[in-house]
Amino acid sequence: MAEELAINNSSKEENYKSLIPQIKALCSGESNAIANQANIVSALKQAFNFFWVGFYWVDSQEELVLGPFQGPIACTRIRKGKGVCGTSWSDAKTLVVNNVEEFPGHIACSSESKSEIVVPIIKNNSVVGVLDVDSDRLSTFDDVDSHYLNELCKWISTDIL
Repeated sequence: MAEELAINNSSKEENYKSLIPQIKALCSGESNAIANQANIVSALKQAFNFFWVGFYWVDSQEELVLGPFQGPIACTRIRKGKGVCGTSWSDAKTLVVNNVEEFPGHIACSSESKSEIVVPIIKNNSVVGVLDVDSDRLSTFDDVDSHYLNELCKWISTDIL
């Protein structure tokens, strides 16, 4: 497959419906998980012009470590239960934060980040990582993002990892 995305720039939902099969096709036949993660975050960033998109992976019982990402320099390690990513990991649930400044214990990796969605990646009933997406605008993420990013993360846990 050519490494080019076809994004129609219609509704957010239509863009996800178009993008996810393209991501799956892009990763098809590539066995290297890091290469696939890099293309996944690049595709999400390109399709939606998100401020920051990336993975954090469970590195120990107490820390997430930065994985492939697109955007400004990021926090390298996040403790379990800390910030949006650490809380999503510890609670094993998707978090949509309309204003990161209002999230208790928010970790400001970039002062330009205003809203965020974090989706846990669950394999064998354990959170093994999270997909973190930030926006430089308030209230960017909604149920549409949650639905499709959860669908993507379920696919990642079964087909990429």
